[in-house]
Amino acid sequence: MRLDPINRRRLDNFRANRRGYWALWLFLALFLVSLFAELIANDRPLLVQYQGDYYWPVLEDYSETRFGGEFETLADFKDPYIQELIENEGQGWILWPPIRYSYDTINYDLAVPAPSPPSGENWLGTDDQGRDVLARVIYGFRISVLFAIVLTLASSVIGVAAGAVQGYYGGKTDLLFQRFIEIWSGLPVLFLLIILSSLVQPNFWWLFGIMLLFSWMQLVDVVRAEFLRGRNLEYVRAARALGLSSRLIMFRHILPNAMVATLTFMPFIFNGSLVTLTALDFLGFGLPPGSPSLGELVAQGKANLHAPWLGITAFCALALMLTLLIFIGEAVRDAFDPRKIQS
Repeated sequence: MRLDPINRRRLDNFRANRRGYWALWLFLALFLVSLFAELIANDRPLLVQYQGDYYWPVLEDYSETRFGGEFETLADFKDPYIQELIENEGQGWILWPPIRYSYDTINYDLAVPAPSPPSGENWLGTDDQGRDVLARVIYGFRISVLFAIVLTLASSVIGVAAGAVQGYYGGKTDLLFQRFIEIWSGLPVLFLLIILSSLVQPNFWWLFGIMLLFSWMQLVDVVRAEFLRGRNLEYVRAARALGLSSRLIMFRHILPNAMVATLTFMPFIFNGSLVTLTALDFLGFGLPPGSPSLGELVAQGKANLHAPWLGITAFCALALMLTLLIFIGEAVRDAFDPRKIQS
């Protein structure tokens, strides 16, 4: 697909920011790895060969009797008894993922009490419950990014729609919306999130709904300003004189220009969503207990100062993630900078 000259110039400006360009590729690579977390960190084998047949425990549950055991319970492939049945009696083999622990797998064979330091078995050590830290980081990274993506997209849709209505109609509509936003944005957001999260057992979608109540306001002022400027342009007046509907004028003629500011702000909204989720998890009002979470790992580091690998891992994971997003945001800002497009 061939790009028009303006979009080609924007793409070139984005690539010219080498720091942001490579930050985007690195972030996408990390996110892609996290999407296949079950194939990288799991307490189930990827593939089992038993008596000439192949099984996929990572995708399907198998009972112990399938491999010559005595019980109909779910096969525990980390049990030496099951491994012996497969490898010796079944003349088979087991293919494990690189990390033989899922985010909630407890290692009961630690050489020292949990939290245990990094070792050949647990590359980044374990937390105070004996769970592998690296596995929890991989799964936690995926949840955090997916949450931020969904929240950013939903916030952008609501923020753009609200800003468009304000800016296009102006007058009393704009005045009423502005007074509402001033009151709503003046509320102590973090405290309200904590109060609302404490009323029920939070989950992914419950937290998403609570945070969406406030996150959409970040784009309203920017989009409103673009629509206030654009509604009096000559081509908009011509479209109005031709009898086009207000909805068509707003979203076909004015919105494309307003999207420049929207796209510039989106990486920073994404960044803020990650920080807020991490803060709630750190305070204990985020995802349900036991969920893989970077904020929960930060809390583990704070509660276990004698285990510095917990705090160091949490800090490095968050610092890397947020730094990459900031670099990407700067590159997007440069790509849509009118001065650089015209130069």
